[in-house]
Amino acid sequence: MDINSDDLKTFVAVIDSGTLGAAAQHLGQTTSAVSRALSRLEEKLATSLLTRTTRRMELTDEGRLFLKKARAILAAMDEAEEAIRVRRQQPSGRLRIDAAAPFILHAIVPHVAEFRALYPQITLELTSNDQVADLLEHRTDIAIRIGNLQDSTLHARALTANPLHLLASPDYLQRHGTPTTPEQLAEHQLLGFLQFESGNTWPIRHAGGEGLAVTPALFASSGETLRALALHGQGIASLADYMTRDDIAAGRLVRILENYYTGYRQQIHAVYYRNTQLSRRISCFLEFLQQKL
Repeated sequence: MDINSDDLKTFVAVIDSGTLGAAAQHLGQTTSAVSRALSRLEEKLATSLLTRTTRRMELTDEGRLFLKKARAILAAMDEAEEAIRVRRQQPSGRLRIDAAAPFILHAIVPHVAEFRALYPQITLELTSNDQVADLLEHRTDIAIRIGNLQDSTLHARALTANPLHLLASPDYLQRHGTPTTPEQLAEHQLLGFLQFESGNTWPIRHAGGEGLAVTPALFASSGETLRALALHGQGIASLADYMTRDDIAAGRLVRILENYYTGYRQQIHAVYYRNTQLSRRISCFLEFLQQKL
């Protein structure tokens, strides 16, 4: 049996048009060509699909069953073709993305060139704000937020979960020694976040349980500033993997107390308002970024 889509389209056209002549006109063929195509289809199926008289045509039981299947197959083919057609369309327009500065610098900027090559008609705007509440005011399409989300008016898409590391420069460890237990951290210069209390609870096990609340000797409002301080030998910091991965690989920063890590990972979400439908440019950026993360 060798039934193709043209056979199915001819059969469905005959039924929908009501006559061979009307179907022929719809298909741009002659009536005799449609009749021959219908006869070939019945021959391939080894059954009659229609009872034909000079006045009308009626479906046989086999014809009714085959018509239902033929419609489903043609609909699936149309859907597949439409999906490919939409995918080939180049998304365009302005895309406003807001994230903390360290995330933009370390997780987005390195991939901007590739994204722009894939989607040259999208114009990116990158901004840095730590608050989620003003997405509409700032006309932000996507906000990347790290940690637990509390605003129920936002729709969220999980992108990844990122580990944290306790880090110091080789220079600092050479001058002050490497702590071997969490309790020894009290003897060191600790770098912590200003106005971000949860950032100063480090994900390590200790005598009091899991999660060690530290008292920093030096505060900063930005993780990127803490990273720079650690690189310059000013102390030990707890920082995300996405912003320190290259430093660790190059030996500029060293992980410490790894045996005490709890396995905690920061959740990273893309958020947008629930009444916002994902446009093509938003969805393609989220898919791209998720692959990179």
